[in-house]
Amino acid sequence: MYMALNTREKVIALVSNAVSVYSVKQEEGRLPENVTLFEFILKAMPEELKPELSMEIIDEVFEYVSTAHSS
Repeated sequence: MYMALNTREKVIALVSNAVSVYSVKQEEGRLPENVTLFEFILKAMPEELKPELSMEIIDEVFEYVSTAHSS
């Protein structure tokens, strides 16, 4: 049975993807130095999901992704 993602789950998925892309681009030197992770995430987030985006979600996802990749 297929269950659609709720809004929070969509935001978490997009933040996780943006964190990964940001990290790869930064490692490859393909990201302007003055672009922060937060700015990158905001540009990647669809307008309809931005109201659900918070620093808590970004911090939680970033911490999880960082921990998962360092294991």
